[in-house]
Amino acid sequence: MAIEISQNALLVFLAVGVVTYILLTRMLGTMQDPREPPPVSGSIPYIGHVIGLMRSKFNYYVQLSHQSSLPIFTMTMPGQKMYIVTTPDLIQAIQKQPKALAFPPIEAKFASKICGSTEDAHKILMKNVNGDDGDWGLSMEAYAGMRAALSAGPGLDDMNRVMIQNIAASLDSLKPSPGSHTKIELAKWLRQSVTAATTNSVYGPQNPFKDLAVADAFWQFESNLMALLVGILPSLTAHKGLAGRTKVVKAFEHYFRTDGHKKASILMKNRYETSAKNGVSVEDVARFEVGGAVAILVNTAPAVFWMLLLAYSHPGLVDELRRDIGEMMTEKTSNGDTIRSLDITSLKTSCPLLTSTFQEVLRYRSMGTSVRQVMEDTVLDGKWLLKKDCMIQMPSRVIHKDNSIWGSDVDEFNPRRFMKDEPQKTQSGRRPNATAFRAFGGGTTLCPGRHFATNEILAVVTMFIMRYDMKPTAGEWSLPTTQNTNVATVVMEPDTDVEVELSTRDGFEEGQWAFDLKDSGMVFAVVAEDRTE
Repeated sequence: MAIEISQNALLVFLAVGVVTYILLTRMLGTMQDPREPPPVSGSIPYIGHVIGLMRSKFNYYVQLSHQSSLPIFTMTMPGQKMYIVTTPDLIQAIQKQPKALAFPPIEAKFASKICGSTEDAHKILMKNVNGDDGDWGLSMEAYAGMRAALSAGPGLDDMNRVMIQNIAASLDSLKPSPGSHTKIELAKWLRQSVTAATTNSVYGPQNPFKDLAVADAFWQFESNLMALLVGILPSLTAHKGLAGRTKVVKAFEHYFRTDGHKKASILMKNRYETSAKNGVSVEDVARFEVGGAVAILVNTAPAVFWMLLLAYSHPGLVDELRRDIGEMMTEKTSNGDTIRSLDITSLKTSCPLLTSTFQEVLRYRSMGTSVRQVMEDTVLDGKWLLKKDCMIQMPSRVIHKDNSIWGSDVDEFNPRRFMKDEPQKTQSGRRPNATAFRAFGGGTTLCPGRHFATNEILAVVTMFIMRYDMKPTAGEWSLPTTQNTNVATVVMEPDTDVEVELSTRDGFEEGQWAFDLKDSGMVFAVVAEDRTE
């Protein structure tokens, strides 16, 4: 009898499931306005896209783009309709409508999930969140404060100075004794070095990340971000991440209560003062700062990792870079000791192969997605109807993998791709439109820290390749897979580390190195918008 009841219950459950599935799929079909971007179906209606994203992650959008060949299409997910944009022209059209097609409401929506902020702090953040009533409120003022702190000027100079001193010290620590070598796990060493350099430059002498337990807790939290964003039983699915976040929040609480921010960078002072002015409690300022740490930390170390790995593994590239950089280096003798000096800033305008390599690494290894929320029914480009409350996604991976933009070698790493005089393999033979480079986003949400990040990445790479030879202990170079890349990152993270062997370059065993960043006003045009500033 019990078996019969169980079988009957199972049949009823299956029947309800089938009916629900049919009703959902039909309902979703009728909800699609014919003026909206055409829908692209997943392998299984309603849940197919979820499965596709779980399997292929950031490459799923590329697959759908190739499948549809549409400039924009609709993806229907459980509880959410999304428009996926695949061309630079439409992205530019979207970025020109920051109020109707907005980012701040999305950022505010996820702040409590990522940072664990309270309902009171969320209400403060939501006040005039999109700036519809003027440039006031926590959201608008925070953006303005960050842009001011990270623009060329004394504030950026101070951060650069601290950063480069820290990087130089980390590189000094790698120097092997004469005739020997040093072994490191490249990704691990870079994460530690970049974390220390970045946080010391932002948070000042009382930097909470000086406590290695706090730094470890942060990276534990970062590794659980996807589970926190999904929000399904996070106490079970992301318990380590929650524990890590709690430890970092407590460290920031102590930092703010002991006035650590008063001795920190202008960036940190602006962030704290903006929150305090808008009535955010110290506890919630500390919670929000966990999100701030995500923004300044998670992409730099992976970018340096790929740039070093690709430079050393690409035939002849390190030698070419050393030749160009060496032309900018000066040497002098002081008390019988050779001092080699190099101004990193000048390299950004005088070493086109270096800057081209940097941009190509980001094109080749970035997977960020610019996101917007449709605040009101909007007709895009005079053709496509975007419905209120739907989301827009502009995956950089789709643009960066488009052979009609970049040419037949789009899947290859070409360090000369961004050099002005380099012959192009595009169909037209012309250089790709600058707006197609999406590593730092664009529009009103263009990454305000791109110049500091560029300085740091180029500083680490330049110092490293000028001082050390590097080879893999495995015998040959191999690029790690990137399937486990975290949802919060723009630059792909390696699934496994690469153990390398370092030795001092022949002829450079003795002497000292002096690196500097003299002029933050000498800005390298990282993205198209920089050319108009």
